[in-house]
Amino acid sequence: MQLSGTSPSAGSRSAAGGDASAIAKLQKQLHELVEELKGVATSNMEPKAKKERVKLLQSQIQTVQAQIAAIQRARQQEQQNAAMQKAQSAAKLDQENRDKADRKNISLGNLVDTYA
Repeated sequence: MQLSGTSPSAGSRSAAGGDASAIAKLQKQLHELVEELKGVATSNMEPKAKKERVKLLQSQIQTVQAQIAAIQRARQQEQQNAAMQKAQSAAKLDQENRDKADRKNISLGNLVDTYA
């Protein structure tokens, strides 16, 4: 699944919904593969064919698990990026407000050096 790096608000919500849907589909597929693997164990297949089928199913299970993990990591990274952007925006706004307050507090008396 490929996600674009646009705004973290609406884009993240729709991507998160898409992620949840993709994860649900992958989890269903994972469950089906596990059930099939269980079925192979009790099947009347030849030992060599059974061994190959088990190997194939295990490989598919690992692939699906890796896909789920990749989607979860991408979602987590996106959430961290959004939180960082929010914090940076808040810090910038705070600095701007302090700068405005500093400019308001400057008076003529503060600008003149006094000697005794």
